[in-house]
Amino acid sequence: MNDTKQKALAEKLVELRTGYLARLPIELEALQSLGNDLRGGERDRSGLDMLQQRLHKLAGSGGSFGCVELSAAARVLEQRIQAWLEGELGSLDAAALSSLVEDLASLHGTVDEAEPTRHTVMPSAESTSGKALCIWLVEDDVDLGQQLMHQLESFNHMVRLFERIEEAELAAQNEQPDLLIMDVMFDLEGKNSTEMLGQYPALHVLNCPLLFITANDDFVSRVRAARLGGMGYILKPIDIPRLVSRITQVFEQRRAPPQRVLIVDDDVDLAEHMRLVLLAADMEVEVLQAPQDIMKEIAAFQPELVLMDLHMPEFSGPDLAAVIRQHNQYANLPIVYLSAETDIEQQIEAMERGADDFLTKPISDLQLVAAARARIARARQLDEQISKDSLTGLLKHASIKEAVDVEVRRAQRTGKPVTLAMLDIDHFKAVNDNYGHAMGDVVIAAVATLLRQRLRQSDILGRYGGEEFAVVLPDCDVENARLLLDDIRQRFSSLHYSDKGQGFNCTISVGLACSMQYPDSDGSELLVAADEALYRAKRGGRNQVQEAKPA
Repeated sequence: MNDTKQKALAEKLVELRTGYLARLPIELEALQSLGNDLRGGERDRSGLDMLQQRLHKLAGSGGSFGCVELSAAARVLEQRIQAWLEGELGSLDAAALSSLVEDLASLHGTVDEAEPTRHTVMPSAESTSGKALCIWLVEDDVDLGQQLMHQLESFNHMVRLFERIEEAELAAQNEQPDLLIMDVMFDLEGKNSTEMLGQYPALHVLNCPLLFITANDDFVSRVRAARLGGMGYILKPIDIPRLVSRITQVFEQRRAPPQRVLIVDDDVDLAEHMRLVLLAADMEVEVLQAPQDIMKEIAAFQPELVLMDLHMPEFSGPDLAAVIRQHNQYANLPIVYLSAETDIEQQIEAMERGADDFLTKPISDLQLVAAARARIARARQLDEQISKDSLTGLLKHASIKEAVDVEVRRAQRTGKPVTLAMLDIDHFKAVNDNYGHAMGDVVIAAVATLLRQRLRQSDILGRYGGEEFAVVLPDCDVENARLLLDDIRQRFSSLHYSDKGQGFNCTISVGLACSMQYPDSDGSELLVAADEALYRAKRGGRNQVQEAKPA
């Protein structure tokens, strides 16, 4: 997010806090008036209910606007009233009421302790989408280093090899890689992560992911790698497809689309505050004001996380969570309660009705952002394991077919074209026969990497089966698709592979089918047309792009 937008959001947060503090005296006067109207006994149950609900909201929102003392005091009063409501109201005598009114009046004094909140936003990862990665490789085994460098270059990456970490340390003073891969023998026994990083200060400040390749599989070495910020730990002998898959996974996470959060809270000020904080963290956020429309909102917005208050008028958080879980397609949608409720039994009871976690208000801006990011990241990882191929990181057969159906239906609604491409590696059986299945995996992973590098973020990629791939190009006609896929075909044919001193190249054949030429066809029929074009490319001599020809 650029500085101008960050500044605008920060100004809105300050404006929101100023408005909250301006309205606060009126709310505190209203609370004191409700207390003065109480007379004790069962006839005051409705008044106590209202007072408890308003104190609950105050306990949840105060801290977010810098009124930490107010939040704590309001929570104490809320719990006192809750105890009366759950017990015998006959014990609510004149002395108890007088004490309550005095404590309500003392809430005014806690506002003077309010301090301006500092809205610190966790930075977003810089995207590397659309370019080959610049990888630094630190490996003191020269032969292994050369082999790894050539194999990574086969995936269209730019690799710089260093034999000693000191050489990389020197280069890091003036240059910046996209990824650092290191083979380091950990001989810093007993030192903490700060001391370990202190050995190489320039590497410490590099703003890039770090992967380790090593022969050490002991627990202590893995812990030290984690302390150094390692995002991967690959054991020797190196499984190149696994290494490439981990690299791909790291950068898929860094250039992933914005995380989507739906906030359901009847406290308008607090909901807006949370919305602005999450927006400043580069998330997409919607606030639901009408709980009865929650399923419509989820269907339209497709949130990856629902942050929901527990106690709300008419419909409680557990009510809404239970309704969400009635729909199979949202069975795994993360739901987190964000409430001022501190009673553990009530928290557990609420979570048993469809939620995944419970956060207690007030919550700091940083904790809110970190909790949302972590929960969505875990959900995305789980979804990837279910829907994506482990070797390439692309969608599996069933998932890419589903994506084709969705995009073809969307194209028919909007009148815009969508083009499907089917790709197949030529003479792939010969690669497996001559160089082994491990090298065959390298070639397959190279196709996936090249597709990611050359296609748009909005394009959808899948491994259709074996050495065959499917690509969905929304809002792309067949002429532009041909130019794009022919460029990828040429680039792939120029990649060089090496196995035990033997070098070789591979080619791909491509078939295209566009919805504009098949206006009445569904996704499955368009896939068949693209597949027929692919086999025409195969029969025509391979290493070429062919378009489907409607009857």
